[in-house]
Amino acid sequence: MSWKPEIQVAGDPKFYDNAVRFKTKPEAEKYAADLFNRWTTAKAWRAIESDDQVNAFWDFDDGDVVWAEVDFPVRTIDDHEL
Repeated sequence: MSWKPEIQVAGDPKFYDNAVRFKTKPEAEKYAADLFNRWTTAKAWRAIESDDQVNAFWDFDDGDVVWAEVDFPVRTIDDHEL
């Protein structure tokens, strides 16, 4: 389980998220509030539970997102692993 921040923009009833997933609700809320303050058309923000894997944490000292190390297989164009 993880927490995902979501933003709602003016004129749209839906909330949208990106790929950031946090371990705690306070981290997700802090990120959502930060993102909300940087967007010009943001109307609301929230943090909701997700089944996705945690892939980041909020560094409260620096006020920034730190991405977890995520391994992705590197493949060639014909789908062979390198």
